[in-house]
Amino acid sequence: MSALALSRIGHAYFGRTVLDHIDLAVAPGEIVALVGPSGCGKSTLVHIAAGIVEPLRGTVATRYRRHAMVFQEPRLLPWANARDNIAYPLRLSGAPRHERRARAEAAAARAAFDAVDLDKYPVELSGGMRQRVAIARALAVEPDFVFFDEPFTALDAALKRRMQDLVIEAAEGAHFGALFVTHDLMEAARIAHRIVVLELSGNGIAGERALPGRPGEREDAEVFATVQAFLRADPLFRHIHDVDERRVA
Repeated sequence: MSALALSRIGHAYFGRTVLDHIDLAVAPGEIVALVGPSGCGKSTLVHIAAGIVEPLRGTVATRYRRHAMVFQEPRLLPWANARDNIAYPLRLSGAPRHERRARAEAAAARAAFDAVDLDKYPVELSGGMRQRVAIARALAVEPDFVFFDEPFTALDAALKRRMQDLVIEAAEGAHFGALFVTHDLMEAARIAHRIVVLELSGNGIAGERALPGRPGEREDAEVFATVQAFLRADPLFRHIHDVDERRVA
């Protein structure tokens, strides 16, 4: 049984089709990386899957209890400190103040966010620290499914790797499933169980590849070799770095 199932999803902006004939299922506890050429509709699809955007046609079926989302930008409340930003969805759900505080601090610990920084405001935090707050905010609601929309694009290589490891460890510990949008094939090969490739036109899924081993257990050399094999010999990835500037991402 799938945690998330997209069936015949289609969408358009101003009468121009950006997605069509999209069928995708994600199993409980599975991390699926969604990749494809720039402009193929990856972000639009994940927003539809998360319920942020209503599809023009098709259906989204969910069988998880609760989901969360991590965006490319942390989207923190500038007037709230880190602790209150993490606790914000709990406040919206009506959780008591003492419970919000305890769960926010526990989520911060899972996101490796130092407790001494919880009283700081977003302007006082580095980019990596702000993204940890965003991840902790997602973990605070104890989701069994998480949507990631290119969350580490703006980070440098070393920090991106630490954030990837954080997601891998959190997913393993909480056993949540995830749909992870990325333009970075190395990131997809590190973090996911399976890679799904959208067509450049957004007209369906071009194909998918299961990845060997489990996230977090693959050696760097294995990840690098897998990606090189995809790029050199697998026609599914032939257009992965193409760009269509006329289309919506």
